[in-house]
Amino acid sequence: MRRLFLSACLVFLATAPAAWAEDCDRGDDSQSMMNICADADRQAADAKLNAAYKDLVDRNDQASNKLLQTAQRAWIAFRDAECAYSTADSQGGSIHPMEVSQCLTELTSARIKQLTSDANCKSNPACASPDGDEDQDFQ
Repeated sequence: MRRLFLSACLVFLATAPAAWAEDCDRGDDSQSMMNICADADRQAADAKLNAAYKDLVDRNDQASNKLLQTAQRAWIAFRDAECAYSTADSQGGSIHPMEVSQCLTELTSARIKQLTSDANCKSNPACASPDGDEDQDFQ
């Protein structure tokens, strides 16, 4: 009996993650599917962020990487706190996971642009020129 119970538990544990993982179907507009799709978008953005970060690390020297690591950890803390704050009104609701994922995706996408811009400037110092028009959006 004990062996049967143990076997059943192992089978359940082996198959449970597959049952929980559902693919995004953008044609399904149920809240649970929108949550799944928003999380898939977040995961994709996170993978791109990791690739951009690694690319920048590969281009940097050790001292720059230490500073980048500190900045990235602070940015992650900011991102998570900002999304917790900006989605607080939906806490406990079925839309909350989607709103959190969308916030994380949006801020992560902005960080990817920042990191890839930094990487491009490392190989092209002219892009950081004070005469450039990179700050036009802020005027």
